[in-house]
Order: sequence, then C-alpha cells, then structure tokens
Amino acid sequence: MEESVRRPKTWEELKEQYGGLDIQLAENCVEYALFLLTEYPNGGGARKHLATLETIRKAALELSAKLTKDFIWQREEFTLSIKHDAGLIYLHGVSDYGDSVEDEWLVVYILREISKLYPQAWIRVWDADGEFLLVEAANVTPKWLSPTMDQNRSWIHNGRLYIIPPDKSASYIPGPLTLSDALTNIKANPDSLFHSPRVEKEAFYRLEKYPRYITLSLHHARVRIPRKLAYLLHEQPKAVAPAVEKFYLRDAVGLKSIMLDSSSLHFPPEDFVTVSVRFTRVLYAQLYSQRFEPPPRWKAVLERAIGKSPAARVTAADSKLRLQAEIGMKLTCGFELMVNKASKSNSRVVREVSLLLQDVEEDGPESLPTDEEIKSWKDVDRDDDDSWMDVDFGELEKELGGSRGADQGSTSKRGFGDLNAQDDLRKIVSRFEDFLNDEAAGVEGAEFDEEESSSEEDGEGEIVSEEEDRDVSLDEKEFTRLMKEVMGLSSEAVKGKSVQPQPTEAGGDNFDMEEIQKLTEGMEAELKEHGALSLDLAPKKRAVLKGKKDSDDREGSVEESGDDEEINVDYNLAKNILESFKGQAGTAGPVSNILGMMGIQLPRDEEDDSTSDGEGYPTNQGKHQSGS
Repeated sequence: MEESVRRPKTWEELKEQYGGLDIQLAENCVEYALFLLTEYPNGGGARKHLATLETIRKAALELSAKLTKDFIWQREEFTLSIKHDAGLIYLHGVSDYGDSVEDEWLVVYILREISKLYPQAWIRVWDADGEFLLVEAANVTPKWLSPTMDQNRSWIHNGRLYIIPPDKSASYIPGPLTLSDALTNIKANPDSLFHSPRVEKEAFYRLEKYPRYITLSLHHARVRIPRKLAYLLHEQPKAVAPAVEKFYLRDAVGLKSIMLDSSSLHFPPEDFVTVSVRFTRVLYAQLYSQRFEPPPRWKAVLERAIGKSPAARVTAADSKLRLQAEIGMKLTCGFELMVNKASKSNSRVVREVSLLLQDVEEDGPESLPTDEEIKSWKDVDRDDDDSWMDVDFGELEKELGGSRGADQGSTSKRGFGDLNAQDDLRKIVSRFEDFLNDEAAGVEGAEFDEEESSSEEDGEGEIVSEEEDRDVSLDEKEFTRLMKEVMGLSSEAVKGKSVQPQPTEAGGDNFDMEEIQKLTEGMEAELKEHGALSLDLAPKKRAVLKGKKDSDDREGSVEESGDDEEINVDYNLAKNILESFKGQAGTAGPVSNILGMMGIQLPRDEEDDSTSDGEGYPTNQGKHQSGS
C-alpha cells in the first residue's frame, strides 16, 4: 500500500513540501523579520551573530511585555524566534491580529522601538497586502515605486523608514527584489537608500498615538456573571479575548450545548456576582453589538435583572442593570463555548483556563472567593463610559473645522468616536480637499503613472480630429472653478482665486462664459434656498442663513460666512463621503476607488436592524474593521 502523505504542521514544513514556493500570508496576520548586517573580521562570526540575535530577542520580548502588561491582544501577541532559512540566520515572528487592526500597528510600534535600541538591526514587516507601510504612504511615495516591484524594498532602521531604489543603470523595468538581493544591496550601497521624511511620516502616521493608546484602547465594564467565571477572569484576565471571539464567531452546532435546557454547563446561570471586566474597545464592541437570543436558562435571569415586572416603567438605572446582565450572559456563553473546545485549541491562555477550571470543579464551590474577597479586588467596581461608541455630529463638525484647540474651555469634554476615528476622518477630508483643489489636474481627472504611456501603447488606435477638438474647446481652469462652486465649495476653498477665462483658438466656437456664470449662480442660489448645500443644519440655523442670503441679494453682494462656512463645507464633504461609501453596499464604487488611490480603506458598516435576519449570527468581517 502506498504510504500516505504526512500533512505539514508548521509554516516551514508547508513551504518545504511545496518546493519553497512563495505562499501567501494568511489574512489578518502580520509577519516580521529582523536581520543583522554586522561583519565579524576576527572570526567566530556565527557564534557572535547568534548571541547578538538572542540578546535582541530577549530585549524585544521584555519591551513588549512591559508595554502590554495590562493590554489584551485580540488573538496572538508579539513574538520573536531565531530562524534559519536560505543560508540566513535572523529573528522572525508572525502575529494574528484578528479583527483588531490596531494590534498590527502596535507590532509595528514595538519593532520601530527595537530598531532604535539596536541601530545595527534592519527590520522588515509585511502582511497579506504586502508592504503595507508603503500602502499607508501611497499618496506621497515616489512615482518609480509601485506595488509590482516594492517587495523587500521597505526597511525600518534606527527608527526610520528606508526604501531600496531601483538600479538607475539597469535597462530593464525593475521588479520585486529577493530577500537575498535586498540584503546585499543594503550592505553594498547603504548610502543609496531612499529616505523621505514625508513618506516616513505618512507610513508611521498611526504610530503617533502610541504608547498612550495602549491604555486608552482598554475598556472596563461592570457585568453580572457566575462566581466561578469571575474567579477565572480574575486569575486569567486575558482569557476574555478568545472567549469573546468564540461568541462572536459562534455557529449553530456550537450553540447546541448551551441552548438545550438540560445541558450540563460549566458556568450555569446561578450564584451571580457583579464585577468589573477589562476588555479592549474592539472586544467590548463585539459583545455589545451582537444580537443574541438568550438561552432558555438565561431568560429568567435577564427578566429578574432589574427586579421589575415587564409592565413597569424602566429607568436609566434599570437599563444599566439590564445591560450588565446581557453583557454578562454573552461573555459567559463565550467562555462556555471556549472551554468546550479547549482540548483542540492552540492557545496557551485557553489551556491554562481549562486546567484552572478543572481544579475548581474538583475542589468544589468552597474554593471560590467570597463576596468580601471579591470586593478587595483591584478596580472591581470600575465602569468606564462607553460613549466612545457614539458619534456626536456637533463635535464632528468642530473636529473637522479644527476649532477644538480654541474651544478647550467648552463644556463638551469629548469628541466624536475615539482618537483613531477622529484622526482617520480628518485625514480622509484633508486628502479629498487636496484632490479637489489640485490645480495640476485637468478635465480628464486624476492622472496616474500607468496612464502616461497609454497613448504610446495604443499604436494606430483612434485618430481624433483637430476640428472636433476645437469645437469643444474650453478653459479647463474656469470649468474646474465652476464645477467646484456647483458642488458647494466656497471661494475660500478654491483658494480665493477668480480665474479669468483664456481666449480660445481663432476660428473655434467659444462658450459664453458670462452666461454660464449667471446660470451657475442661479442654480446655486436655488439649491441654497432649499437647503441642498447646507446638509443637516438645524431649522433655526438654516433660517438665519436664508435670511442672510436674502439680505445679501438685496445689497447686490454675497458675503462668505467665515469659519462656520469652512466647518460646514468639511462636515458636508465628510458626510457625503461616508454616505456614498455606505451606498456602495460593500461593492466597488467611486468613493472606495478614490480612497484606495489615496491609501485609505474604510471598514464596512454594520448591518441595519431592518436587514437583520433576526437570528443574531455574526457574519465574517473584512480585515479593516474599526473599533480600536
């Protein structure tokens, strides 16, 4: 009988079995490698090389442990190990960050800090999208750099980002570098490496909030859970991540064990205590947002949570108690699903929880902490404000208008969303405005490197008549200015320049620009009168603006409204971008395409209640999910 083929268990075995093919990195994973290019002229190079790598590895893990002492990784934490591959010896690691993209950027931050501590280190980091640092800086990268040739070209060294440029003397089109060629290039020509502060700033833009964001990304919430679970969470608080993921990715088969009333549960809904549980914002949002039909044994618990009959009036305090019971139910069900599959898990934390649970079940309820002992736990009553999940559109308008700095004395103490959402939205609006105000762009729209040679590649294609060109001749700058005014952009947003139409070629038919101007102003006046260019303004404010417009018309001049006008333009632009993206329903469209060209990817929106199937089962989310 032919011997069966053994299935590979590790990444290295998989590559070896398939002949060293370049296998695509799994989705939601970030991979990184650290190389030393130090020469050892006095012999003993291999031994010294290994010793230095081990020193760096220990220092990196200590740094990671120090920075993330109270942090909860979504799936896998930062790790490094010595690797031998293709004649190279280096440090290597892979981390699965799941739905928390911020975990990926935390890994990048740790790597950059390591490069500062050890200037002899050269570090690469990439994910399923390839060189994602260059993707992040795509708006400012040099023209010669493209996704078809950027592999192994971006490196972190001494806290900076360096790029290996193509060989200028080569007569062929540059392609991706092999790892060996990249290291050889760095050794031979370190002075030829490309470093741009502008590119570096864009690539490392998301690192500016670290390390303070490590603490800000945590959320403490009071929940009502069984005493046994409270004890396990106190002993192993990082177990909340795999438990939430089990609940978030639950399926009908796994739910059978907790939906049947006769099931023997590890955490039955009894002997409840109310304690504070530490989540990350992503984990808490995943629990909070899930619609879930309570198991039979939990329905009575939820009804008793507020201690009132269903017909009684529910107060804000009652709603808070109900929320604590619901979050506690979801968390308990997640732990139930997790320990049921603990024997098949590769997670060290899950295995430790399983062993701890076995000890508790063997020792009996007497081994669990009493109420007095629970009260002595650190932060046992801490309950953080969850308003970071809400968006205040008034605050959104101020943030986009840049007026927060001058309004520090305001009674408003928070902005819209979290810091990450605020930074991303400002970045989107800023890039869109730069895009619209690009004086170099013509009527053909944005131009890209790939299009520069299109006319040469077409060969003997279409022949456009010069007579036809003259028939449709118009001034591009004037046309662009008029279009921006129709879109609602003020003269300030168009840099306050009134461009006079240029004379066209003799013999051609000219547009009557004065008539177009009058028509445009009439359209704009009509739209403003009906509020079409002032989205979501309060009725009172809209009436004031309308009265101001009428008064200005009588005086024969139109005045701009200053800073408030700028805020409304930004607010409307941001709102239109987000609504247009949502209207694409997850498919390709103009907004996602333009944002992609700017190096920005928006997360998919949550399903509306009206489109829910009512079952509350989660759907697989894309990589770039917000919520950190």
